[in-house]
Amino acid sequence: MANCDHNCENCGAKCGDRTAPEKFTANGNIKNVIGIVSGKGGVGKSLVTGLLSSEIRKQGFRSSILDADITGPSIPKMFGIHEKVFSDGHFIMPAISKNGIKIISMNLCLPNENDPVVWRGPVVAGVLQQFWEDVEWGDTDFMFVDMPPGTGDVPLTVFQSLPVKGIIIVTTPQELVGMIVEKAVKMAELMNIPVLGIVENMSYFECPDCGKKHYIFGESHLNEIAKTYGIKSTAEIPINPDFAKFCDEGRIEDFDGGKYFGKIFDTLKNL
Repeated sequence: MANCDHNCENCGAKCGDRTAPEKFTANGNIKNVIGIVSGKGGVGKSLVTGLLSSEIRKQGFRSSILDADITGPSIPKMFGIHEKVFSDGHFIMPAISKNGIKIISMNLCLPNENDPVVWRGPVVAGVLQQFWEDVEWGDTDFMFVDMPPGTGDVPLTVFQSLPVKGIIIVTTPQELVGMIVEKAVKMAELMNIPVLGIVENMSYFECPDCGKKHYIFGESHLNEIAKTYGIKSTAEIPINPDFAKFCDEGRIEDFDGGKYFGKIFDTLKNL
């Protein structure tokens, strides 16, 4: 187990009844699958997912979101979507935001969006497979997968079973968080998934009166981490009360977030 690279197809060792991970087959033409990940919760993965998918859509690309945070979904609320998804008898029809982003999330399948999802890993993995294979995705240029925190079952399932082109890691300035983010970087390396960029959320607060930047959580470690792992595309998102306002009101698409992601957009468009 110490030397396991998680590639069961080429492994000669016997690990009980373990078999090679199944490759899921999408119902649609999805060109680029981008995972939004972090080593811990509360750093703003869903915010980054919402902003990136909205800005990519504004630039004329066909965008979609697979909310893989099955037990803690928040994407529908950001987009002001509360109607349940339905099936046409063959496939599940994704929800569509006001700007045309296709979205699937566990909260769009529950009778009550406030009901908890108390499931074990294998059941969650089965839902991910359904979200990928049973949803009518159609033609999609960029699908953003909002993943739960950590390096457990869901990220492993996504990395092994979906054709992920790369991941974007979300962090905050604290050194402790930076350490945990390195675990996500190393997991991506282990799974041979490229790290396309790092986004540092809550990076600073810009005074509305004088324009001076205040580093509330301490000086940024973003460049250090990026340099260590050879990651060229980075972004800094400031502390801004408007983020909470637009998310709470279900209007994430109305927020002008493109200015924060310049280099990362260039990386995505060159895939």
